[in-house]
Amino acid sequence: MAEAVVVRTTGGPEVLELAQVDVPAPGPGELLVDVAAAGVNYIDIYFRAGGYAKELPFTPGNEGAGTVREVGPDVDGIAVGDHVAWADVPGSYAQRTVVPAAKVVQVPGGIDDETAAAAMLQGLTAHYLVTSTYPVKPGDTVLVHAAAGGVGLLLVQAAKSRGGKVIGTVSTPEKEALAREAGADEVIRYTETDFAEEIARLTGGVGVAAVYDGVGKDTFDRSLTCLATRGMLVLYGASSGPVPPVDPQRLNSGGSLFLTRPTLGHHIATPDEFRWRCDELFSAISAGRITVRIGARHPLADARKAHEDLAGRRTTGKLLLIP
Repeated sequence: MAEAVVVRTTGGPEVLELAQVDVPAPGPGELLVDVAAAGVNYIDIYFRAGGYAKELPFTPGNEGAGTVREVGPDVDGIAVGDHVAWADVPGSYAQRTVVPAAKVVQVPGGIDDETAAAAMLQGLTAHYLVTSTYPVKPGDTVLVHAAAGGVGLLLVQAAKSRGGKVIGTVSTPEKEALAREAGADEVIRYTETDFAEEIARLTGGVGVAAVYDGVGKDTFDRSLTCLATRGMLVLYGASSGPVPPVDPQRLNSGGSLFLTRPTLGHHIATPDEFRWRCDELFSAISAGRITVRIGARHPLADARKAHEDLAGRRTTGKLLLIP
C-alpha cells in the first residue's frame, strides 16, 4: 500500500482525496518508481473537473521523477536505483507509480529529481513550441502570454536561445521581474495596459511573428490582432477557458494568419522523438541555458491548494507535489 491522491468524482479541487491504494507490480516493459516529485499542470485540472474524459476513480498527475524500485520483465538498460523522469504518463500524484519504460528518460548526473520533474511536461512543451510548431528564427519577435508561469518562463528562455526577441505579458510587478530575469526584452502588464495596443506600439504596427498563448478565451481575440501578416497564433492551452468557435475568414482578413492547437503527446509520440527532446532539454539545463524555477512545493495532502493556486493564477514557475 502507498499514499496517492484519488479522484472518485469529477468536480472542484475538493474532490482531490488522499488515500491508501494498492501498488501493482510492474508488468512487461514497466517500472515501479518511488516518486520523488510530481508536477502540477493545467491538464490535471481539466481531468479533475471533467473537461477531459477519464474513467473513475483515477490518480491525477502526468509527469514526475523518482528512483526505480522494481523492474518488470522485458526492460533493458534500466536498473533498480536509477533516477528517471517521465511525461504524459498518468498517475503521478502518488508515493509509488508504475510507468512504461519506453516513456521514461534517465536523469543525467548533476540534475536533481525535483528539477527533472519540474522540467518534463513544461520544458518539453516549450521545446516543441519553439522548434516544431513555430520554429523561432534569429530576428523574430514573438509574444509569450503568462510569461512568468511554468511554461512561460521556459518559453522565454527557449525563444531567446534561438535568437528571438521576446515580449511577455504578466499581471504583477513581481511577475514582470521574473519574466525579465528569464530574458524577456519587453514585458507588458496586461492588468494595466491593453496588450494588443502595446504590441502595435512596440512593433511599429507590424505585429509579431507568433503568439504563444496558453491562456485561451481571455486573450484569443486580441492575440489575433497582434500578429504580423502570415503570423501564427499557437494556442497550446486554455487556462482561462475554451475559445468559442472561430470563423476561418478572420484568419484571411487578419493577414493570411495561421492558427494551430498543438499538444505535447503528438510531439513525443515515438521513443526517438521523446528522447531527442529530452536530450536537448537536459543538455540546455546542464549547460545553464535553461533555468527551471520551482515556485512552490506541497505535500500530497495539499494537492487541493496546489490546484487552487494554479487556477487562481497565484503561481510563478513550477508547482510540485512531494510525496
